[in-house]
Amino acid sequence: MDNSAFSTLNVQSAILAFLVPAGLILVAGGALAGRRPARSAVAGLGALALTVISYWACGFAFHLGGVGLTSDLPGLEGLVWEWASPLNLEWGVLGLRGFLLQGEATTPAAMSLYLSAVPAAAVATLLLMLSLRERTPGWMAAMGGLWMATLVYPMAANWFSGGGWLMHIGHTLGLGHGYVDLTGASTAAYVGGLAALLGVLFFGRRLPPLPEGELPTLPPVHLPVLAIVGSLLVTVGAIGLATVNPIHLRAGIITPRLGVNLVLAAAGGAFLPCLYTWFTTGAPDPLMAARATAAAVLGVTAGLAFMPPWAALAFGALAGLLVPLITFLVRYGLRIDDPIGAVPVGMLGGLLGILAVGFFADGLAGQGWNGVGAETYLGVPGQGVTGFFPAPGLAPDWPGQLHAQLVGLAAITALTVVLMGVLFIAFKVLLFLWRSVPEPEEEG
Repeated sequence: MDNSAFSTLNVQSAILAFLVPAGLILVAGGALAGRRPARSAVAGLGALALTVISYWACGFAFHLGGVGLTSDLPGLEGLVWEWASPLNLEWGVLGLRGFLLQGEATTPAAMSLYLSAVPAAAVATLLLMLSLRERTPGWMAAMGGLWMATLVYPMAANWFSGGGWLMHIGHTLGLGHGYVDLTGASTAAYVGGLAALLGVLFFGRRLPPLPEGELPTLPPVHLPVLAIVGSLLVTVGAIGLATVNPIHLRAGIITPRLGVNLVLAAAGGAFLPCLYTWFTTGAPDPLMAARATAAAVLGVTAGLAFMPPWAALAFGALAGLLVPLITFLVRYGLRIDDPIGAVPVGMLGGLLGILAVGFFADGLAGQGWNGVGAETYLGVPGQGVTGFFPAPGLAPDWPGQLHAQLVGLAAITALTVVLMGVLFIAFKVLLFLWRSVPEPEEEG
């Protein structure tokens, strides 16, 4: 493929990929009433704009400033500054090249990487800002989104795709192929959903318990068509998200199996909640179906190239079954108000996707992923990323790959809790000081 065709394909995929955060705005708005959908849509558009700008200014450098250390893609030779242990570069934690897409980041390859990474970063920022906008002043939601897009998600993404230490735990700790997330969207959804949950715990009020004798009900859906259309946009956008990364395109990881797995996971995510709510309430619930479809799609993108089609369908069905159950648990068990569904869509979908790689990867793709097993893996020539269910003739990597996913999950959880916790504590202090300032008395 020549450079012009490559660039055209990359731009087209990037445009498609932006349908993922756009669809999430619609899914979130479907559960809101009155003027809240309009306010949520404005906040969502603001989150997209904020992500694009802040990721251009700093996020790209923090995420991919050291990617040249792990990729031989022409044009990335200058992105080799990774803040790491001076004794071992495989323990990197933050990139430091490519600010404002200047200098080493002006190459077509670097620009393509920017386009491939922004939509996933927008998912994390969007989930947080939409959730904060429901319970904090607008400036706080914007500052939270800026913090997420500039540092929190880029730093986490650096660890598993920008040259950071989670890419290397296959070598350093002997754990599978290291942490694997093909598109970064599953981790972004998890980080955004977790940050939104922290925001609810810091700034939200617990819901009152149900009156005695009253049965729990599904969250009301006010704009069902909006939610359904949003879930379809998320599915279509995920095609672009899975095919936009030039490193994956050059490595041959993009095959028709990605598309098959994507539509099967979306179908499983849509079908199970319809069936479940039909049996429990007498009618399929459109909001649960839309949220479950979005959760299934966001989750399956982590292992889209590595799992067989049957596993993608099973994954979507599992997500579809769990989304209504987690929605009930959050609302009636924990008594947390989550009107946009950040926890069941983002946090749950991302969590399931991260773990699914350790279970369902079959070894047919990902040879040499993160520099592990370029020729042979587990004694089998050409074997790639593998979990508990390998393809015939391949060896299971159990529990090595699952342990790699769990280590990454624990590290990214700790990072998100610490960084978002610092910001939210600062917000609490500012709110306390603001409310403690007495009103000036009128003269006369």
